[in-house]
Amino acid sequence: MSENKSFEGHAILELFGHNVIAGYVSEESIGGASFVRVDVPPVDGCPGYTKFFGGAAIYAITPTDEETARIATERLRIRPVETWVVPSPKNLKLIPGDEIEEWDEFDDGFDYGND
Repeated sequence: MSENKSFEGHAILELFGHNVIAGYVSEESIGGASFVRVDVPPVDGCPGYTKFFGGAAIYAITPTDEETARIATERLRIRPVETWVVPSPKNLKLIPGDEIEEWDEFDDGFDYGND
């Protein structure tokens, strides 16, 4: 007889793509799909955050105590996804034939041949 157990506790997760994350791990269902939830504690002024992973993204889970998970979080320094903010365009005109001022924020120095 198979017993269906679920894990909940502190752990270090190794993910495909050579990523590692540590925190409090639990399971959560979103839209009918099962995800592993990792609540990463705040570290050195960086606020705590939550990330969800599908089971196929996880290579290994190492259960540990809270102190070890915190130390791993401090050493890994994984940051949450930062919000991408599009700078407000200056003098943007959407009428065909009007010129658009170039934005210094996006000048990477590469000539794309659009002149």
